[in-house]
Amino acid sequence: MASARPITPSAINALLVLATISATPVSAQASQPTVVAIDGVLCDLTRTLVASDAKVVCLIQPGSDPHNYRLKPSDRQALSSASLVLHNGYNLTPSANKISGSTKVVAVAEKAIPTTDHANHDNGHAEHGGHDHDESDPHVWHDPANSAAMVTVIAERLAPVLPSTQQSALTARAAEAINVLNRVGDWGGKQFATIPENQRVLVSEHKAYSYLTNRYGLRQITMLDSFTTGGVLRPSSLRTITAEVQGSGAQTLFPESLPVSKTLRRISRSTGLPVNGTPLFADGLAPDRSTVGTATLNICTVVQGQGGQCDQAAADELMARWSAIR
Repeated sequence: MASARPITPSAINALLVLATISATPVSAQASQPTVVAIDGVLCDLTRTLVASDAKVVCLIQPGSDPHNYRLKPSDRQALSSASLVLHNGYNLTPSANKISGSTKVVAVAEKAIPTTDHANHDNGHAEHGGHDHDESDPHVWHDPANSAAMVTVIAERLAPVLPSTQQSALTARAAEAINVLNRVGDWGGKQFATIPENQRVLVSEHKAYSYLTNRYGLRQITMLDSFTTGGVLRPSSLRTITAEVQGSGAQTLFPESLPVSKTLRRISRSTGLPVNGTPLFADGLAPDRSTVGTATLNICTVVQGQGGQCDQAAADELMARWSAIR
C-alpha cells in the first residue's frame, strides 16, 4: 500500500502565515498561555513545538491506558483555563469526547488524517483495551508521515496562541520536526527491508499497528481482535489462531505490555513461538522516550524480532536531532 505523502516545510509555512494573519496579536508581556495535550504522542509533539513559549500540561502519562482514562478534577481545572486543548481523536481516549465542542479543542489526528484515509485501517478493530474504536484505528502516529501531518496541525493551532514575536521560531521548529519525522519514515523502510520476505509479518494481540504495517508492507495478524469474541480465547479460537500464526512466517509474538498476559502465554505454548522480550508501545510514548525514540524502538523491536537487522546508530542520530529542536 502506498505510504502517506511526506509533509514539507513549505506547506507548514503557508499554514502558519494564514493562522498568524487571523490571530489576535498577543503581547510578549502577557501571561504565558497554557496548552493541554491529552493523549497519544501529543505531549511530546506539542512540547517540541512550543519549547519554552507556553506551558504544556500533559494529562495521560507514558504507560497509562487512554482507553480507560477518566478525567480528574485537576484535569478539568487545567482544561478550563487552557488556551488550547489537543487530543488525538478517533476515540483513542473516549473521555476526551466529553470536552469536545469548544473551538479551542482540537482532535489533531482527525484534522491531520482525513476520515477517508482511515477506511482501510480498521475493519475489525473491535476492541482494544476493552473499548470500541468505531471504524478507525486511532494509532495514526505509527506511520511517521502521519506524525509529521500532526505537527502541521498542532503548529497551525499554536500560531494564534503564542506571542507574535515567537512565530518565526515556531515555524523553524515545526519545519525541523517534520524533516526529522520524514527521515524516521525513510529510515524505517530500510530496516524493514532487512527482514526476509517470507517473515514480514507482525503478530500482536490487538490491531493497533495498522498504520505501521501498511506503511512498510507487513502483514498484520491480530490474534484477539480477529479470532475471538470480546477477547475471550475459546478452544476453537486457539486452534484457529495457532493455524494462522504457524503458517505466517512469524518468528515471535509481540506483547503490548509486561508482564505477559496469561492469554498470550497460552497462545505461545500452542503455537510454539516465543513471546518477544521487548514489548511494543501501542498507545503513546515508551517510558523516558520521545516520539522519535518510541518510533525507532518499536521499529527495531519488530525488525529484530522477525529476523532483520536494525541500524541503531542511525536511530540514535535521529533521536539526537529531535532532542535538539529548540
